[in-house]
Amino acid sequence: MSDVPTATALTDNEMYERMISAILDHRLPPGTKLVEDKLAAAFGVSRTRVRPVLMRLANEQVVTLIPNRGAAIAQPSEQEAREVFEARRLIEPRLVELFIAKAGKADIKRLRACIEDEEAARLAGDMRRAIRLSGDFHLHIAERAGHQTLGRILRELTSRTSLILMTYSSAHASEREEATACGCREHRTLLDAIRLGDAAEAGRRMRDHLTRLEGQLRFSSAADPAPDLTTLFGQPR
Repeated sequence: MSDVPTATALTDNEMYERMISAILDHRLPPGTKLVEDKLAAAFGVSRTRVRPVLMRLANEQVVTLIPNRGAAIAQPSEQEAREVFEARRLIEPRLVELFIAKAGKADIKRLRACIEDEEAARLAGDMRRAIRLSGDFHLHIAERAGHQTLGRILRELTSRTSLILMTYSSAHASEREEATACGCREHRTLLDAIRLGDAAEAGRRMRDHLTRLEGQLRFSSAADPAPDLTTLFGQPR
């Protein structure tokens, strides 16, 4: 296959975003083998175009590259899971503080819409969309906070959190739904503190929220079946 992009060829960033979205939507479970040939065929590009995308994901610790064995979605250990939540508890209270200092009515409205849309998705049984909207709530706070370095770190941590939740959430359906996404009620109480401009209380509620999520992890679970990469990423004919 030629390395020359066609009129409809995806850019490296578009391939990256599609893979990150699949992880955040829980469509690429931990341990999934990422075969270069299959990815290249699904995206309609050459294998050499796929490799930099896998390297970028590996640098963010979302993908594991094993010499002579290829790539796979990372499988975080218990220690890594603990470290991710510890890092989020350190970072996100500061991002909330910065958000409060800069946010306007439109930003508050957007957070409220994330919560309402997540609740609607849960009621409809669309857990993938609920999970994505839950993550969007946190990422919008980081984006509007205006701290590029912490925002970039949180984006990586959010992807890794999704892997952690997929790996260690309870296998029981009702418990898994609660554990694999941030609780809407906690987001509402956090939003109340944000609206009041109480940075200290918002930071406390954020830390408590993340601690509760970590407390729901169960460090033994059955692996989810691996998806078909062509079906997942194949472009419409």
